[in-house]
Amino acid sequence: MPLIDMPLAKLKHYRGRNPKPSDFKQYWDRALKEMRAVDPQIKLVKSEFQTSFAECFDLYFTGVRKARIHAKYVRPRNCPGPHPAVLLFHGYAGNTGEWCDKMNYAAMGFSVAALDCRGQAGQSEDTGGVKGNTLYGHIIRGLDEGPDQLLFRHIFLDTAQLAQIIMAMPEVDANRVGAMGGSQGGGLTLACAALEPRIRRAASTFPFLSDYKRIWEMDLDKAAYEELKHHFRHFDPRHEREEDIFYRLGYIDIQHLAPRIRARVLMGTGLMDSVCPPSTQFAAYNKIHSPKTMIIYPDFGHESLPGYGDRAFQFLACL
Repeated sequence: MPLIDMPLAKLKHYRGRNPKPSDFKQYWDRALKEMRAVDPQIKLVKSEFQTSFAECFDLYFTGVRKARIHAKYVRPRNCPGPHPAVLLFHGYAGNTGEWCDKMNYAAMGFSVAALDCRGQAGQSEDTGGVKGNTLYGHIIRGLDEGPDQLLFRHIFLDTAQLAQIIMAMPEVDANRVGAMGGSQGGGLTLACAALEPRIRRAASTFPFLSDYKRIWEMDLDKAAYEELKHHFRHFDPRHEREEDIFYRLGYIDIQHLAPRIRARVLMGTGLMDSVCPPSTQFAAYNKIHSPKTMIIYPDFGHESLPGYGDRAFQFLACL
């Protein structure tokens, strides 16, 4: 079989290359404290899209740095007693998608909440307020100003805040909430489960936002990670700050958040993935201490993985 990365035997023991900041725990404890101090000012607006078995709402709340965040919220009609819920996270530069995409879980008696990442293709706000480059993507947003200004810090907090909002809904059983997503959504699924430890199950497909230095060393700073290359070319062309840049990126590297996860995890990975290389996914997976399963597709890349959607649905249906 051709390889774009390490052999599978090595992947199963790979622990990542990107440095972990020495104050990583304090950083995220401080970030969560900031999030919990925010008055979310939750607003539910009934959507024009409705079905006979589910109610559909646009949900708005205030996140850190005063950004108004949008999510689609679906809850089953006539469902007695608290029921499970699933959080959905979309791919990089995308949005929450269509209402009909959420109906399979609603038909099962689940509530569903799908987050619009701030500053991407949905309705959530990016309030900005950082110095430096804002042209080439979200990984590097705030990188030159300091770790507390990193945009993905705020997006990771949005996932945890959404989880807390949904868990507080009277119709939702806070002990039966799961999360799922692919690519960026896969990375956010793991970040959410790490920052909100009550998440019970997490289905993550080829997660993004992991092991940035490995991406650089593999010369795969293309597609979703291309902004890393642009940042160096424009703002550090001789790599005089390379060590500091990767150190700062460590604050938003999901492999370092992975040990905090308590949820049962299902991950789908293609060994020919040149967008989010397998080693970067294994770097996070190998640091998860809770029960976990990886479904491997040797001949597939960053694309639909046959049968994985059904497997993930059945996995979350057990909430």
